[in-house]
Amino acid sequence: MSWKGPTALFAAWVIHDLEEAFAFPASCDRLVDRTGIEQLRITPQQSWIAVGLMGILVAVACGRGVRSTGKSAIYRAVVAGLEAHVVTHLGASVAQRGYTAGVVTALPIMLPGALMARRELQRDGCELRFRDTVNGVALLLPAALVCQVVARLIRRVSAAKN
Repeated sequence: MSWKGPTALFAAWVIHDLEEAFAFPASCDRLVDRTGIEQLRITPQQSWIAVGLMGILVAVACGRGVRSTGKSAIYRAVVAGLEAHVVTHLGASVAQRGYTAGVVTALPIMLPGALMARRELQRDGCELRFRDTVNGVALLLPAALVCQVVARLIRRVSAAKN
């Protein structure tokens, strides 16, 4: 396995998550306006911290993918999970009847990056299985929530110091 699949996946994730980091606070504001759940509101600082934390996970997974020649369970989970993540963006935009953070880059950027990584795994005889998608969702969904909670805590500690 070459470094091309993991590199394409990570590059796609970076571009996709730049959009998310910029747009997530406004998307959350709209969600707060619709639901009245004030705890859903986030600051730009929190958004950037959360994306940075998730980036550590994605970077580690991609590195493990290269070192294990595609056999790393975390890499396989991240490839399949990010591929499935595209559907969540489309579903969120349909449910909210409009733009949600990340939807613009989900299909043209994130999906091709994940598919390139998937094809490299297939070419090397390490085809992804349904279990990898389940593992990806089980890893990435809680990780995203933990990143948001940690980012909120970091922001609060930072604000308390000032």
